[in-house]
Amino acid sequence: MKKARIIYNPSSGREKVRKYLPYILERLEKAGYEASAHATTGEGCAKKAASLAAENNFDIIIAAGGDGTIFEVVNGLAEKENRPTLGIIPAGTTNDFARALGIPRNIKKACDILCNNFTAQVDIGKAGENYFVNVAAGGALTELTYEVPSKLKTVIGWGAYLVRGIRKLPYIKSTKVHIEYDGKSYSGEIMLFLVCNTKSVGGFEQLAPKSEYNDGLFDLIIAEKMSFHKLFGLGVKTLTGKHLKNAKVIYAQAKNIKIETLKDMPINLDGEYGGRLPTEFKNLHNHFRILTPKKD
Repeated sequence: MKKARIIYNPSSGREKVRKYLPYILERLEKAGYEASAHATTGEGCAKKAASLAAENNFDIIIAAGGDGTIFEVVNGLAEKENRPTLGIIPAGTTNDFARALGIPRNIKKACDILCNNFTAQVDIGKAGENYFVNVAAGGALTELTYEVPSKLKTVIGWGAYLVRGIRKLPYIKSTKVHIEYDGKSYSGEIMLFLVCNTKSVGGFEQLAPKSEYNDGLFDLIIAEKMSFHKLFGLGVKTLTGKHLKNAKVIYAQAKNIKIETLKDMPINLDGEYGGRLPTEFKNLHNHFRILTPKKD
């Protein structure tokens, strides 16, 4: 009998996974799995639990929570020689990766996907010693993800990021960087950069509209130095995907990207702290097999 391990954040989504846990376990057992669960207790717990589950030869590891839970689970599995199939039950604030894969927030429908056994291969990114599945970012605006308290995110969801972002926008400063990507280079002052692996970033589904999670390439988006008013206008254009036509936006696709700066700049990986520049971002093509909705 195959074994499935659920690694869940008990506080995600107003404790939705905790409430539905008996239902999830029952669905997996009816589908032929010996199912068990692990509740995370703090930072790094999901990573350790995923690593241990892989060492204990679990066939499927299910990350139940937000993008932060998926980030830790992926980092616990990425360097394993024999990686279990990955499953997702989205229960976080933005659920970017799940949205990009077409996995619904409804737990019963997410369980349908887990039990259908339809899989797809997906790319992941490596940044230094860390891994990410959705996006790597740098710049003053991206730092607001560290500043939003978890309780605030639980209460008002994605709006918590929006409130902090609007308040911080007038104070954002540019940073001088040097970027190399697949034999090309860029040097200049930027407001932020994004290294995207999927279309869904920060709750926006049109931020990287050309991105595909299994094409072996990142979508690199650079917003150059601009005034507050132009930056605000650019933010509005991201709702429709028209921001890529802006003269102050540089867009490219690349497998390997190296970014350097003289100023101390932290990196955001899937909404979590991921170290500091300089860093090289590498696309690991088809590194994971993941349970996804059946394609029509």
